[in-house]
Amino acid sequence: MNLKKKMSIVAVTVIATLLLSACGQKPVTKAEDFVLKIGYMGSLCEAPLHMAVEKGFFAEEGLHVDLIKLAPGTAFEAITAGTVDAGFGLLASLMQPLSNGLPIKVTTGLHTGCDKVLVPKDAGIKTLADLKGKRIGVPSMTSSPIIFAKRALADAGVSVTEKNMEVEFIVFSLSDLPIALKNGAVDALAMNDPTAAIAQREFSLNTLVDSAVTEPYSHQYCCSAYVRDNIAQDYPEVAAKYTRAMQKASAWIQKNQDETAKIQVEKKWVAGDAAFNATVLKTYNYIPSVKGAYEAFGITAKQLQQVGMLDNGVDVEALHKNSFVFFNDVQDTVQ
Repeated sequence: MNLKKKMSIVAVTVIATLLLSACGQKPVTKAEDFVLKIGYMGSLCEAPLHMAVEKGFFAEEGLHVDLIKLAPGTAFEAITAGTVDAGFGLLASLMQPLSNGLPIKVTTGLHTGCDKVLVPKDAGIKTLADLKGKRIGVPSMTSSPIIFAKRALADAGVSVTEKNMEVEFIVFSLSDLPIALKNGAVDALAMNDPTAAIAQREFSLNTLVDSAVTEPYSHQYCCSAYVRDNIAQDYPEVAAKYTRAMQKASAWIQKNQDETAKIQVEKKWVAGDAAFNATVLKTYNYIPSVKGAYEAFGITAKQLQQVGMLDNGVDVEALHKNSFVFFNDVQDTVQ
């Protein structure tokens, strides 16, 4: 074998060894250089994320972020695909996906409120029990509004299990829900803000139950911050920074709802009238709490299993424990 051929073989061997070695190594990324991809959809109650950007709480934590606008209903697909690393979500709507393996960890509760069940003022429907035999319009069969409605109805003695369903849920798009109610296609609506508050004002609707003000739901956290499993495990410092920034933003909102609503509209995070949006924000409790989210998860998960929205085979206690991550340098509650 001539020298040239020997050198070629050696070169190929060295390159192959380097490539194999590189493939077997985990990329090294310093926490301070990490860019966290955060998914968002531009809803009113998503204000902590908006204010974390606008008021500099991410920057204060030294966290680099890349915000990715998602289409409604695509957050879980984005998380599973690795398109986003973190997000903001309705706690109740996370439970079934978590039981099916959604790779996230909840890090803190951010606020209470969001969901309502609405009826026409002249419908003769005064209580949740009056909805027996009625049709309820919902944005989807897995959304937070239907989850909240089923919980509230069950608490009021109305059966909502698959074997004994005493109401009928019918899906309409968000924009069509109020029209469906006006035209008599449904007797009530289960919606979340801001569309619920807007429909209530424009169509002069009564509220049967409101998770922001009706007990015991008004004390239960509805929205939370979460990160992908791999971020919590491989970059806990990044996950903690994200959580602290979101907590700081939420606590700031609690004291500045009017300014928050104004910034959201002016910076085009959300549409609508700032003054009206502020009245909605003021019905929520924006005191962030890790413990609050953890307790609300436990209560809600058990109820969801009772009404058939979590499979009977799901170990609710294990799901509860495994769905959270806790950091020593993140406060339980920030005010």
